[in-house]
Amino acid sequence: MTRVREDYFKGPKSVFDPVDLGELLEEMDAHGVTKAILMDSLAKPSVTARKFVEARPDRFTLAMGGVNLLRPMPSLRELTAVVKDLPVAYTVVGPSFSGYGQYPPSDSVYYPLYTKCAEMGLALCVNTGLPGPPIPGEVQNPIHLDRVCVRFPELKLCMIHGADPWWEVAIRLLMKYENMRLMTSAWSPKRLPDSLLHYMRTRGPKKVIFASDSPVLRMSRVVPEALALDLPSEAKENYLHNNAEAFFFGTHEE
Repeated sequence: MTRVREDYFKGPKSVFDPVDLGELLEEMDAHGVTKAILMDSLAKPSVTARKFVEARPDRFTLAMGGVNLLRPMPSLRELTAVVKDLPVAYTVVGPSFSGYGQYPPSDSVYYPLYTKCAEMGLALCVNTGLPGPPIPGEVQNPIHLDRVCVRFPELKLCMIHGADPWWEVAIRLLMKYENMRLMTSAWSPKRLPDSLLHYMRTRGPKKVIFASDSPVLRMSRVVPEALALDLPSEAKENYLHNNAEAFFFGTHEE
């Protein structure tokens, strides 16, 4: 992770510094962020994330990773228990980052997770696009999600970390499937392609979701960039708030 920070993210050592709850809330308030989703893992639970959620459930919720796709049943039982006990916005998988081998999302190794998420009505986020670190990325081509959407139409599925260099494929999937979304996490808003911004202005104002990648991309950088995007006010409000509220929490009218 240190090499990733230095060679790819080119970030300061503070990327790995402990996070203070009060300072995080101050940063959120300063940039109008009402709710933050914190990464957690079934394999390595985050004491900090769960402490923050328990302290301020009105401001924080969890994203759960760490599902063992090769031995899924214990992980899925634990996921079910966590969802019952704590606020969880979604679960997440990164095909290129799997520690037990790379499988495209169309592989049946994911089917138990898809079934459980659909059963619980829990959104599933999947990394798409070539990863930045020097690892193979073909399994993160969003075209692999085409078969998933056909076989699991009830599954709430979100592509995360953009879809570079397959933006056009991702946009076509968004147009094709009702339950598909795309999150621009880990992307500087000013770097988003024109094709995606055009889609957000026209056919897809309810399909694209803002996220930072704090502490790698801080809110102080990406929120002002998002506010500066050339989008109609309604599309911008959807991008920054309404689409996430509707898709992950189901409390905003579609």
